[in-house]
Amino acid sequence: MRRLLPLGLAPLCVALAQDQRIVTEPVIPQSCATLAARLSSEKGRLHEEDERKLDTARIQQALDSCPAGRAVELKSGAGNAFLSGPLDLRRGVTLLVDAGVTLFASRDPRVYDIQSGVCGTVSQTGGRGCRALINGNQLEGAGVMGDGVIDGRGGEPLLGKDVAQRVTWWDLAEQARAGGIQNNFRLIVLSRCDNFTLYRITLKNSPNFHVAYNSGSGFTVWGVHIDAPKNARNTDGIDPGNSTNVTIANSYIRVGDDNVAIKAGAGNPTTHMTIAHNHFYYGHGMSIGSETNGGASAIRVTDLSIDGADNGIRIKSNSARGGLVRDISYEDVCIRATKNPILLDTHYSGNGGVETGERIPDFRDIVLRNVRIFAPGKITLDGFDAAHRLGLTFDGVFVDPVRSVQIAADHADVKVGPGLVNFLLSGEDVHTMISGKGLGSANSCEGKFVPFPAN
Repeated sequence: MRRLLPLGLAPLCVALAQDQRIVTEPVIPQSCATLAARLSSEKGRLHEEDERKLDTARIQQALDSCPAGRAVELKSGAGNAFLSGPLDLRRGVTLLVDAGVTLFASRDPRVYDIQSGVCGTVSQTGGRGCRALINGNQLEGAGVMGDGVIDGRGGEPLLGKDVAQRVTWWDLAEQARAGGIQNNFRLIVLSRCDNFTLYRITLKNSPNFHVAYNSGSGFTVWGVHIDAPKNARNTDGIDPGNSTNVTIANSYIRVGDDNVAIKAGAGNPTTHMTIAHNHFYYGHGMSIGSETNGGASAIRVTDLSIDGADNGIRIKSNSARGGLVRDISYEDVCIRATKNPILLDTHYSGNGGVETGERIPDFRDIVLRNVRIFAPGKITLDGFDAAHRLGLTFDGVFVDPVRSVQIAADHADVKVGPGLVNFLLSGEDVHTMISGKGLGSANSCEGKFVPFPAN
């Protein structure tokens, strides 16, 4: 049984790994420039008198001047903090945040504006009126590394608002539940960035998604901590979409939305991904979807603990955005205190309504092997209809105690075995085929559930 590899043990050797690269522990490059912190923070908060003293220009100048293969290093100086608006990464250049240093995102919505005055508002149309804090576009070999912190400060009041209101980015997200779209910035947005690396960095409190990686080939996340409150809406951890050769390893994620969400909308293929040796805490789980109309395949999740989440193993879509999801496996997964430990949902609606169309979700060749579930929860196996059935295998899937689980299933073909499965599957139009004698013991999950590491 595989365990989380301590940092410093380099090779990532995962059985049936689907990232086609040979992925090893990244190496921090030498610095081309070292910038000393001028601002100070205490207990994770920037001093109020420093809130307008942006470091954006000097960080950007260093990134622009740095040759490929080197790093711009943010280190302690007279203070321990930097304050910035949007930054643009450059080809082959790494942004390096040293231990003990925090890069704070500005609380001024105007510095993120794509359209004047839109960022930091709830609008009825459009949305995403903000640039990200860290941006990458068509880059090769860039990265964000270090043992420091990048803090989006999603729960702190925006500058320029009525002081009495004390509106935060997360307040805007909550307001948008009633209608409209929150224009909140994301922490890191990467588009068409091949061979990009996130290494050892702590990302926290993003106003929206922490990391969005789109339409790239070669994305390595290793030893990263992502941290946001449970009630911080739309604060996904890592969302790789329309990409190939992705590895997320040795990382710890607790957020207010999907811990990891693999997006597969129309566009480049979503395939060849390895999610290995990770710990998830509260959040919405290890997700694929809800966009699956472009198809997702060849994804391997192994050695994962999920502790205290709303959802565990989750594939979600609907007929407005559905497509073929196939060749997906989950192995050596331990789940506890999770409302929906297994949720395969072809009628998903993130807005609580019904979304319909002609793009039918089709989930096939889904394998769960050596998966153990502790404490009460609900297993949902929702095939779309009799012509678009779930196709999955349960091999060594164990619920403890077995009486604690609820099962809702329909339109599903389920192979059971050869490993032990200690519960019965039944439901409307559910066909079960037994393979083997159900031998073997439940995954022990010894040492899987560990506290979220302190920063």
